Amino acid sequence: MKPRTPFRVPAHLWMVVAILLCSPSLWAQQAHAPDQALANSVEQLRQQVEELRAAVAEIKSQASEYRAENQELRKELERLHSAAPAPASDKSAENVASADTNSSLEQRVSSVEETTQVLESQLRGQYQSKVESASKYRVRLSGLVLLNLFHNRGLVDNMDVPTWSIPLSVYGPSSSFGGTLRQSELGFEVFGPKLRGASTSGEVRFDFGGGFPTGAPDGVNTGLVRLRIADVRLDWEHTSIVAGQDRLFISPLAPTSFASLIVPSFAYAGNLWAWTPQLRIEHTVDLGGGQKLLLSGGILDNVTGELTFTNRRQPQAGEGSGQPAYAGRVSWTKSFNDRPLAAGASGYYSKQDWGFDREANGWATAADLRIPLPAKFDLSGEVYRGRGVGGIGGGIGQSVLFSGDPANPRSSIRSLNSVGGWSQLKFTASPRLEFNLVYGMDNPFSADIHAFSSPVGYYPVALAANRSAMVNFIFRPRSDLLVSGEYRHLRTTSINALSTAEQVNLTMGVMF
Repeated sequence: MKPRTPFRVPAHLWMVVAILLCSPSLWAQQAHAPDQALANSVEQLRQQVEELRAAVAEIKSQASEYRAENQELRKELERLHSAAPAPASDKSAENVASADTNSSLEQRVSSVEETTQVLESQLRGQYQSKVESASKYRVRLSGLVLLNLFHNRGLVDNMDVPTWSIPLSVYGPSSSFGGTLRQSELGFEVFGPKLRGASTSGEVRFDFGGGFPTGAPDGVNTGLVRLRIADVRLDWEHTSIVAGQDRLFISPLAPTSFASLIVPSFAYAGNLWAWTPQLRIEHTVDLGGGQKLLLSGGILDNVTGELTFTNRRQPQAGEGSGQPAYAGRVSWTKSFNDRPLAAGASGYYSKQDWGFDREANGWATAADLRIPLPAKFDLSGEVYRGRGVGGIGGGIGQSVLFSGDPANPRSSIRSLNSVGGWSQLKFTASPRLEFNLVYGMDNPFSADIHAFSSPVGYYPVALAANRSAMVNFIFRPRSDLLVSGEYRHLRTTSINALSTAEQVNLTMGVMF
């Protein structure tokens, strides 16, 4: 049998791939061309796609041919092994020739098998990862279908995802039970071309925590879609640029919980958070010995935590100052027994204009820590000290308090100083089972809370302190399935009352 030459990708396939890779620049140059030029480009692209399809079909055909040749070579090898022995005089020479032939055949068989496996793997990968997109770049779909069943004792600000408790009403229920899927999530990631040496990518992620349709029967079960994250990344080897709506990078950690995803767990109980538009730069310095230093800095939408009651956007006090918020963070990490040991420090500044020449400055300093402990334990947490930082979850979401009606020019304001933080002890019993114990608190300063006889804030009453404790387990029978049970206790102090509440939450979910 005539040996076949090693498999090579056809030259015209490389031409098609090169044309497709160059297409974005060609489209950019033709963006303002006449309609006829656009029609010609579309026709050329159609022809290129047809050529690519034909090339893929040819690869499949060649893979089949190599499989057939593989079988024939194996049969030939078996026939040679089973052949009758040669005469004694020629035995030595024939053994050498047979050994050389067998070795050559085995090498050819091994080469064909390897090539076939590579082709089949590439074809399977192309089939599994194919998500249609207008840009033709790779797109990845991910998400979480999550069911929460919960039982509350006491009154809370939000029945399914409580963050603080409120005083009991004489006419209101003291307990409640319900279920929700509005904490389910859906996301897309796109991986684009290289740009001046940087890998480009983007992400957009939604949940269904955007409120409820007004006037709809049982509208609590049809949560509105809400944008969480939408950003673009440029990643070089040690430097990254991130632009879009993203997590609050000065507060990177959060307690582990599937009972609170609409807002991060322990929000308004010591965990600073925000999904806010921002532009930041990150740079990593390799210190050697498995140690790395991460420097981050950027500007953010200057939000102050004010409530929204209209479909028209009006500037908040921070945005009305004409300046963004500024933030920076430095963190150190080291691998310790294949687990991260990390520490970070952050700073935040926000200039605010509350109208009628009432100006204030918001600021915060924060620190975060993660320590791997012996016997499968991990300790993590964050602390902060700030003023006027309700927009990023500090002060139980309150930035300032007014002496009277905020719309009255005679009303004074006072920036709310606060301190808070949280700590989590995690026990990883096995790769599938973990337990978490968490405590957190957010405490506005008493001097600011009581500066006015009848302070006015965003809420019906000013909140003076909020404490929360939680214990949960998370079990993953498979990598894409999870079951979790959680108990949470809330204790909130307002200017004239103390209230408590508790929730038991059962969670079942599937990730994709």
